[in-house]
Amino acid sequence: MCCLFGIIDYAEKLSRRQKNHALSILSTQCEARGTDATGIAYNNGGHLCIYKRPLSAHKMHFDLPPKTSLVMGHTRMTTQGSETLNMNNHPFRGACGETHFALAHNGVLYNDHALRKQLNLSTPKIETDSYSAVQLIEQQKTLNFDSLKFMAEKVEGSFSFTVLDDCNRIHFVKGDNPLCLYHYPKTGVYLYASTEEILKKAIRKMHLLREKPVKIEMETGDILQIDEYGVMRKSSFNTDYLFRYRYSGGASFYTGAQICAFWEEQESEYAEYLDQLKAVAGNFGYSPEDIDRLQKQGFSCEEIEDAFYRMEW
Repeated sequence: MCCLFGIIDYAEKLSRRQKNHALSILSTQCEARGTDATGIAYNNGGHLCIYKRPLSAHKMHFDLPPKTSLVMGHTRMTTQGSETLNMNNHPFRGACGETHFALAHNGVLYNDHALRKQLNLSTPKIETDSYSAVQLIEQQKTLNFDSLKFMAEKVEGSFSFTVLDDCNRIHFVKGDNPLCLYHYPKTGVYLYASTEEILKKAIRKMHLLREKPVKIEMETGDILQIDEYGVMRKSSFNTDYLFRYRYSGGASFYTGAQICAFWEEQESEYAEYLDQLKAVAGNFGYSPEDIDRLQKQGFSCEEIEDAFYRMEW
């Protein structure tokens, strides 16, 4: 339950003050999905900058440099790696040759330790499962659609990623986790967040963009790139193995012990997910007891979370 968010002002019609204002509102709305840490990435004079702290978004002070046109952000609810150690927070820095990039992730990866063994990846000081995605891209020695496809097809779990490079191009890698992108073609602006509900609430509070946005549809398996001029390119990755652990049909190359260990981990993840929902329930007018009641009625954690944002029940 983290949140991705960002602003792409490719026409550069927004003032520095307007972008700081929009960024503050958007990030604060994203606290609904994470308050443990907040971080942003942007380019300044050809240099990739990352600013992140173990603080809720409303406690952050954003002061973008002049001419900053693209900002990629993340609010975190900790699942692995303490947020008090700032290197564990998003976005993460990576490099492919002379290309530097920042990566943010919404979701949970289950096979980060296995990938390090299988692909001989180094064991980093960063404890967060998401960092394995950075390592997979770096192993390909270039940042492009092919390396993003390689990464998306190797990780297992739930995810959507955003990746910003030092050429001021942002990439959206849409897995099974939500991601919503709006385009304001007359103004020359894109806004995005993990859910449409969060994005709509933020836009209403901004009082900034007067035109009706165009929603850019993204399906699971899409890879989308938007450059500094607002030009969009699209590719895709194979989603056949996105849930390779979740389905038992067909041949399996996992041992019984591995499967048992995985389901034990799944039960632990589910209990943690339930605890996270209870922790944020008050933000939506519910109590932890309400969550227990819905769960006993047969609603899954995903259904309960989805109902939060639709304001159901």
